[in-house]
Amino acid sequence: MRRKRWLAAILAAGTACTALLGCGSRQIVGTEMARSGKSSGKELQAWEEAKSTPYGKYPELITYTLGKMTGGNRSNMPEQDTYEDNVYTRYLRECLNIQNKDVFEAMEDQYTANVDMAIASGELPDVMVIEDRETLIRLAEEGMIADLSEALENCASDGIKAMYDSYEVSALDSAMIDGRLMALPEPSFGDGPNLLWLRRDWMDKLGLEAPDTMEEAVEIIRAFVEQDPGNNGEGNTIGLVCHSDLTGETGYRYEFQLNTIFASYNAFPKQWILQEDGTVVYGSVQPQIKEALAGVRKLYEEKLLDDSFMLRTMTNIAELIIDGKCGSFFGPWWAPNNPLMEAMEKNPDAVWEPYLIRTTEDGKLQYYDQNPSYKYVVVRKDFEHPEIVFKMASVMFDKMRTEGQDNEELAYYFQTNVDSTARPISINIDYSDALHRCYEDINAALTGKKDPDELQVLEYAYYVKCKDYLDHSQSADAETWAAYESRIRACALLDNKDLEVCSTAFSGETETMKTKWSKLQEMEKKLYLEVITGVKDLDEFDRFVEEWMEAGGEQITLEVTEAVREAKGA
Repeated sequence: MRRKRWLAAILAAGTACTALLGCGSRQIVGTEMARSGKSSGKELQAWEEAKSTPYGKYPELITYTLGKMTGGNRSNMPEQDTYEDNVYTRYLRECLNIQNKDVFEAMEDQYTANVDMAIASGELPDVMVIEDRETLIRLAEEGMIADLSEALENCASDGIKAMYDSYEVSALDSAMIDGRLMALPEPSFGDGPNLLWLRRDWMDKLGLEAPDTMEEAVEIIRAFVEQDPGNNGEGNTIGLVCHSDLTGETGYRYEFQLNTIFASYNAFPKQWILQEDGTVVYGSVQPQIKEALAGVRKLYEEKLLDDSFMLRTMTNIAELIIDGKCGSFFGPWWAPNNPLMEAMEKNPDAVWEPYLIRTTEDGKLQYYDQNPSYKYVVVRKDFEHPEIVFKMASVMFDKMRTEGQDNEELAYYFQTNVDSTARPISINIDYSDALHRCYEDINAALTGKKDPDELQVLEYAYYVKCKDYLDHSQSADAETWAAYESRIRACALLDNKDLEVCSTAFSGETETMKTKWSKLQEMEKKLYLEVITGVKDLDEFDRFVEEWMEAGGEQITLEVTEAVREAKGA
């Protein structure tokens, strides 16, 4: 039976959270013209195969410079590993004979600052991740990055192409500029809507039933705040926590957002919504938003919404949850991994459970899916091997998922919660329904309907953790609990016929957006926060809509409508 050699490592497991990804950096070996002078016909054939196929191995080591996006705590890698020498870089070297040399290593804002400095200096690493399409357009227009059209055609495996093709709106389209593919984009596979995570032990203490609607959820939050089931002291239990961004632009991937509350008013801020007549409207300025803002304002006034939410960072919010100061937040299916795993480590007696909150009168939960891409891997214009990024993607996201089952080092990484940022490029490529596929396979193995040996390497890792939880739920550690709670309990809620997903009509950039969109977004956020906190009257929303239109919103809306009609061939 395969995997026996690393079963013990699996049972020590962690809760790594995504599929497999790729890498990139500056070539320092000689050029192929220099090689060709003394190369045999066989060697030249090997070079040609490496340049034009997904899995062809380079005859000589290719070293490429990389702008490396890192993770906290060194991505939880073993002490001896580094971002240039770890399981993933060694696997890529074995398969392709490539090696990254990092010109900078940073995370979050520091990473963005390093990218900006590299662009400003004109000295790009051979490969790096950028985090918005505006930067992609700029790099392409200034001739700083390579055309990857041929690399996609020749060096993306059939599996990678199938993954991109599985999306209704292809992420590849978002990386096309003037008919050329200028980046390897990260597709945004369906995470489903945010779930409401509640302290079930507090509910049981107060005799409260599971919520189904926002009205029922609000009453549970009210009971938490007013009756103090967590013994925080009168007035010290925080209501629903949220981030000052309020809602997500790219869907429901992030925690502590209020998209579901807005959706209960049939309001969808930050989304471009296609109308029956073929026009497109911007969700943030629609009449339903005014009613939604009134509802959120009422929660704020009654302290059912954290009255200090405007001052909170993501870290502050997580600390409230970990310390037991609040018992409610909206978060994605993976919330057990962060922040709830740490909360369970601090208080093993806490019971957190997810709930699906209906937003429509007929009992459905309506939500908008994510933009097709918001991260892009770009290659420096004159790098000799631009195909390298699609070769890496093919190995990390296709080959490894089916041929990496017996790799003991890889299994250990998954099972000790090594973060995905340990991989050279911090993106993920998978099918649009990857979450559903993974849940179905793991659940089938747990219920005896599928041979566990047929699972892919990531699925098998989670299968073992989930089985361990079912066999030892009373003594399970926080990591084992998190694996089961996210991959089975939360994902089971998302495997629901009552979910109604809508696709955002537009996720690109129009001409007027280039100069006016940033200001319009600032206006929107400022008005929303001022209305919710009572700084401005609710009727100021109407004035804001007028000003938004006059400041460029009306022209942008016309441009978006035209772009959508052109895309549909209308």
